[in-house]
Amino acid sequence: MKRIFVCLIAAILSVMAMAQGSEMTERFNPEIYGVTSLAIAPDARAGSMGDMGVATDADANSQYWNCAKYPWNIARAGVSASYTPWLRKIVTGINLANVSGFYRIGDYSAVSASFRYFGMGEVSTTEGDYSFSPYEMAIDVAYSRLLTRTFSMGVALRFILSNMNYDPAQEAAAGKAFAADISMYRQGYFMIGNRECSMSWGLSLNNIGSKINMGNSTYAEFLPATLRLGVNMTVPINEYNRFSFGAEVYKLCIPTKPVQGEEESGEDYQKRLEEDYYSVSSIAGVFKSFGDAPGGFAEEFQELRWSFGAEYTYNDRFMLRAGYHYESPHKGNRQYFTVGAGLHLSVFTVDAAYCIATAQGNPLDQTMRFSLGFDLDGMKDLFGGRRR
Repeated sequence: MKRIFVCLIAAILSVMAMAQGSEMTERFNPEIYGVTSLAIAPDARAGSMGDMGVATDADANSQYWNCAKYPWNIARAGVSASYTPWLRKIVTGINLANVSGFYRIGDYSAVSASFRYFGMGEVSTTEGDYSFSPYEMAIDVAYSRLLTRTFSMGVALRFILSNMNYDPAQEAAAGKAFAADISMYRQGYFMIGNRECSMSWGLSLNNIGSKINMGNSTYAEFLPATLRLGVNMTVPINEYNRFSFGAEVYKLCIPTKPVQGEEESGEDYQKRLEEDYYSVSSIAGVFKSFGDAPGGFAEEFQELRWSFGAEYTYNDRFMLRAGYHYESPHKGNRQYFTVGAGLHLSVFTVDAAYCIATAQGNPLDQTMRFSLGFDLDGMKDLFGGRRR
């Protein structure tokens, strides 16, 4: 496991040191997908660690990152509610709400579920004679199981609804889609001096499913299918203090939209789009996404996003966190530091996160996230129950 950590860090450093490669990689050419809210990290703990969560310790919000972590929870059951006011620097009224929970079955498996709602507030037409409230939502269920003492897997099924209809005369139906996640998680222990440290890695492939037709669109759009790989190491200093460090890389597994050639006519370009982009199925798009960037190998590396995070814990009660997220300027330019804190009491945990953008004009600057988690075992103890 230590080799995985070293190799990933080495890969990160080498990728960031690579030359851009060609003129094509200098173009702003981000991947395009529907239901963009599925790509927003919902919880404050991950949000304060650079949006990193595939290999961190298990908690109630693992459903979004890696559902295979749930059997590793100490609590028998838990639930968490998160709230994010989104893009506050641009407009008010856009919010993401998320609720997730789990229940461990015996000592080796768990079931979990989550519900997310992304509301965009009330929008009025330019004439002011009609207003509408677009929204996106998703609900999913998952099952996870320990296959060995150190390795677990999980699978989640998701229903997605996107209602962006802004013209009642067209009677456009809301877009619907189904998707699935496949996740893996491994955790082991090693010694540094007289300290027993833990090392974990996680791998998840999320939102693999059907395309979605957004209202009256001519073509169906890809879901934000995402491949994540991360590592995390926890080092105890003494009985009361410990540190965790992690790194994560992820890639959108959707085709990159071709760019129009300088001498290519509009008709020829549209025909090429229909043949090489719009007609590609979602499953074929996963495989195609690893070698279709117009800028070749250099642009494929630009499609990797990186997250780094650290967490300090005192007496399992108070947490301080920080992180950094990097996205290429040619693929979205989301670059920001994150900070946050958490407080854990007998029955609940409160987390908060704050984003500080480093890229000029980044609308995510000053974004806040809040999460409130409940340990259902602890609640049972409060009311005189017997904890297993």
